[in-house]
Amino acid sequence: MDAQAVYRRDRNIILASLAGVTLLAWLYMYAMAAPFGAVTAEFLCAPRSGSWGPGDILTSLAMWNIMMVGMMIPTASPMILMFATTNRRQHGQSGPYVPTFFFVSGYVLIWAVYSIAGTAAQWGLQEAALLSPLVLQVTPQLGAVLLIVAGLFQFTSLKYNCLTHCRTPMAFLNSEWREGAGGAMWMGLKHGSYCVGCCWAIMLLMFVAGLMNLVWTAFLAAFMLLEKIAPAGDKLGRIAGVLAVGAGMWLLSGIG
Repeated sequence: MDAQAVYRRDRNIILASLAGVTLLAWLYMYAMAAPFGAVTAEFLCAPRSGSWGPGDILTSLAMWNIMMVGMMIPTASPMILMFATTNRRQHGQSGPYVPTFFFVSGYVLIWAVYSIAGTAAQWGLQEAALLSPLVLQVTPQLGAVLLIVAGLFQFTSLKYNCLTHCRTPMAFLNSEWREGAGGAMWMGLKHGSYCVGCCWAIMLLMFVAGLMNLVWTAFLAAFMLLEKIAPAGDKLGRIAGVLAVGAGMWLLSGIG
């Protein structure tokens, strides 16, 4: 089998694996959001009313982790595929699958840390009566503030620098390459850190329309993917920033 055929085979196997994981995450999210049966909803999600217990925290944390996998694995796919191809070129017959697993694990681990913050935010907002326990949507006033914050963040240097790393997989690998499983994990952690730095504010917008709003969640996931892979993704991000600020100001004016 020639080199190009090997690269295609690796690419197809890894893409199928990523697609399978993403599909399972979205199926879970669909079950979480579907309005059929309170038992299912209460099992899959955080508490709808009352104080939280340890079990509630764990179910909410699981929900956040699965949402992060479903939303962010597709956006990281170009980097993951580039990592696997580079690893194959450097090590030949040793194969890219185990190092790629560690790379993805490092990436997911960073988003797991973000999930802890998301769970804490959800808990705090619900305790402060700023979050609807039924659809997990913040008050209009707070939603407007989150839109403005996320919109303004689109113009910061942190956003620009992190997005640049996410949009240039080969440049990242050339500058950050480490050998072995530990090196792959470290690179996954590093790339995940840039990804969180790029997308954390956009993720907060899930609270605006509600964590149970699967259409809104899918829209945000598609937007983050386009930011990273579209030729003019950085410009798209700035346009979205203007729109988000405008929407937040419009909501505030209507509330007042």
